Amino acid sequence: MSRPPEANERWDVPISALEHYAYCPRQAVLIWQEAYFESSIDTVRGDLAHAAVDRGGTLTGRAGATIWRSLPVHNRELGMHGICDTVHWTAAGPVPVEHKSGTYKPGGAADLQVAAQVLCLREMFAEDVPHGELFAGRSRRHYRIDVDEILTHTVHDAVEQLRQAVVADALPSAVNDNRCVRCSLRPGCVPETAHHRPVDLFLPRSLGDWND
Repeated sequence: MSRPPEANERWDVPISALEHYAYCPRQAVLIWQEAYFESSIDTVRGDLAHAAVDRGGTLTGRAGATIWRSLPVHNRELGMHGICDTVHWTAAGPVPVEHKSGTYKPGGAADLQVAAQVLCLREMFAEDVPHGELFAGRSRRHYRIDVDEILTHTVHDAVEQLRQAVVADALPSAVNDNRCVRCSLRPGCVPETAHHRPVDLFLPRSLGDWND
């Protein structure tokens, strides 16, 4: 994890933090500013799914394409960096492929992560990288993510919004919805306090009413 930013510096944003922010701003700040993280069955499953690509190196894929694993990438204009799980060098140019252990939801947070990788490759190699891909472990399928002008602007906006969020005086509000059900950060996030009157977390709870 990179060092949390100071208020007067331009933080070089990790691409994985963008995905966290797109999924839940409060989650992103807890991880990247407060350095709070808890493992769960889902995070462990993701770590195991990444074991092969995390080894790095190159290999030969289908149709003779060269595949780079764990390729470090950056975009100096936006000020962001990260690691592509794999980059497939095709006749049309490099295509980043993000590997996920679960399912793929079009328009979700993973689209932003893949788009950021595409923008990094465009700057690094001066190549026209029109799209990236996401490999979903549950369906064993590749999904194409086209990085057009709209998605590019979304990445730009998210980078700046995340920079502002991590130096703000308060955490983003808790969402307290379906995203919280399996979130490993729930114990420290305490989403149940959202949209309710202030709660004293140190006040013992009532034992309840007893009908003797």
